[in-house]
Amino acid sequence: MSKSIYVGNLPFAFGNEQLGELFAEFGEVKGAKVIIDRDSNRSKGFGFVEMDDDAAGKAIQALNGKNVGNRQLRVNESQPREQRQGGRG
Repeated sequence: MSKSIYVGNLPFAFGNEQLGELFAEFGEVKGAKVIIDRDSNRSKGFGFVEMDDDAAGKAIQALNGKNVGNRQLRVNESQPREQRQGGRG
């Protein structure tokens, strides 16, 4: 099984390739995507990485809170969209 990992507080200069390289030392990266703002065409400062369960666990533990480009990363298992959003009143 593979896991989707949320990576927040990324340096704005990071692209998909740099994000993948950051996680590659922990195992095979099946996909890495930095989320881009449609209007400005710039990074929103977060992204997602897809890895096998074991590698994902190691990467989350090692990289959560790590300082990269003067920004402290927030790394955790991504949640389905419905669980992340608050109530829609």
